[in-house]
Amino acid sequence: MEFTNQATAQKETAAMIAFGRLFDLERKINAKTSGRIKELQVESTGDSIIISGSTTTYYSKQLATQLALDEFGELILENEIDVS
Repeated sequence: MEFTNQATAQKETAAMIAFGRLFDLERKINAKTSGRIKELQVESTGDSIIISGSTTTYYSKQLATQLALDEFGELILENEIDVS
């Protein structure tokens, strides 16, 4: 059963890429954080979404997390945004 769900998630992720949902999420994060996340990247590894970049506030990192969960809650989210 777990394998079927993982295979389904991978297919859905490939479809999302084709429809530009990852790019849309990146634009939403940039807009909602007013560009405070530098070198922002939103990527997919099949069954997960990875957000990376750097910011000076935990608020911006948390906002990016919430936007990603709202959009891709069914997938694993890895937030690698560095706060410094």
